[in-house]
Amino acid sequence: MPERSPRPAADRLRGASGRAAGALRRRSTPGGPGGWPLLPVAAVLLLLIVSVLALRSCGDDEDPATTATTATTTGDATTAAALDILRPDPEARADELTARATRGFAHPLYRLSPGGPILTAARVATYRPLIERIARDGKEDPDLLEAIVYLESAGRPDAMASDDVRAAAGFTQIVAETGTNLLGMKIDLERSRQLTRLIGLGGRKKAAREAERRRVDPRFDPAEALKATIRYLEFARGELGGRRDLAVASYHMGVGNLQRVLNAYGKGNVPFVRLFFGTDPQTTPQASRILSDLEDDSQTYYWRVLAAQRIMAQFRRDPTRLAREAELQQRKASAEDLLHPPDETDAFKTPAELRRALERSEVRALPRAAMRRNGLSISDEMGELAPRLGQPRSRYRALRPGALGGLLAIGATVKELNRGRGRLTVTSTVRDERYQARLGSENVQATNARSQHTTGWAVDVSRRYTGAQATAFQWTLTRLQALDLIAWVREPSAIHLTFAPEAEKLFGPVLQRALGG
Repeated sequence: MPERSPRPAADRLRGASGRAAGALRRRSTPGGPGGWPLLPVAAVLLLLIVSVLALRSCGDDEDPATTATTATTTGDATTAAALDILRPDPEARADELTARATRGFAHPLYRLSPGGPILTAARVATYRPLIERIARDGKEDPDLLEAIVYLESAGRPDAMASDDVRAAAGFTQIVAETGTNLLGMKIDLERSRQLTRLIGLGGRKKAAREAERRRVDPRFDPAEALKATIRYLEFARGELGGRRDLAVASYHMGVGNLQRVLNAYGKGNVPFVRLFFGTDPQTTPQASRILSDLEDDSQTYYWRVLAAQRIMAQFRRDPTRLAREAELQQRKASAEDLLHPPDETDAFKTPAELRRALERSEVRALPRAAMRRNGLSISDEMGELAPRLGQPRSRYRALRPGALGGLLAIGATVKELNRGRGRLTVTSTVRDERYQARLGSENVQATNARSQHTTGWAVDVSRRYTGAQATAFQWTLTRLQALDLIAWVREPSAIHLTFAPEAEKLFGPVLQRALGG
């Protein structure tokens, strides 16, 4: 698309919120490819940054995308079955995939919003009359604007991404340079900086100084910030073929960066759901590499806007359901308790219960040979506390069939994307509550609360891998989260992930083929 020459290149590449800010996009939730907080404003971004950098922490800069092929390198039936799940048809299943990704990336909007999602929704809702008026005048969707406010500032006009007012700031988190050069905002940056410092000191003049700052820096004025956001979305639609979804995606990523991805994808201004689910390191390596190189939450920003929109709709129409989801989402560093609510999910209480579950095939022993064929190895330390309970280590080397199939799908996919090289090491699988209690008393990294390991749905994978493996692993985790099939969190020594109940059905064919069935 032609660029608008009067605008600085930085503004055309950067979204209104600057690819580095957002009250709900500030740091990584330990449980997502990113992870997002709703504190002041530069946090969720750390989400993908922290996760990707952590995944890449073990060296080997080789990028598998540079030598990828479109066919599987192994030609293995297990790999083919796994990729069938990870590469859904985004044209035939657009609505379903949109709903899945909206759920899959919602966790930080619940867990990290200031005061929790219900108080945040109530705070944002107080601005609904203003949002509707501005949206009507600007011919924009008020639900969309409201969702951007929830995600960007959590309804706080004074939210800032950092101590520097040049960065994303205000009601809709607009970067000062973008506001001035692209959106026509008259920002007195020096006076805004002075007032921000004085406001931080508090005192009797705080309210007057806040009022003055709204005048000299309209990013802090809700009405002016909303008008500027509409101007940005209008500009972005003009550059992106009139597509609203692409315009929203560009709000954080930037029009220029999104155009680069679209050009690499090579099919025009396609719907964002098609771009997202149609991109991967093997079939579209260049587009995938551009998204990965952004190293923030840009590629999932659109889904988070939709998640915020869903929260606001529930706040008005089904507050009881919102309260239930909020309670489950806020318990852990990932959404695992939403996938398996403790009061609705059986756990293994004793070694005897776990033994009986193994005998009935309710859990399946880890198949060492099949795992090795599919890029996985078993840590020798797994089940190390079993002798203290008078149990064999093998008892604690098992998973629910759906989780085992999902684990094999991850191993096969990462191996495939890494050109058949390397293995991921599995360090922990099923436990019973007695084992968990012993572990919690001896290991500071283990939880003393109910663990999803005791349900057989959770697994830990060591964070020791090469840079090329890390790239493949990150993509696989992000894709499974987008499909709402896992919740995951980056722990000090391992990636802890929990499979959704739906894995039982979806990964059944993977498990069957891996075992030679």
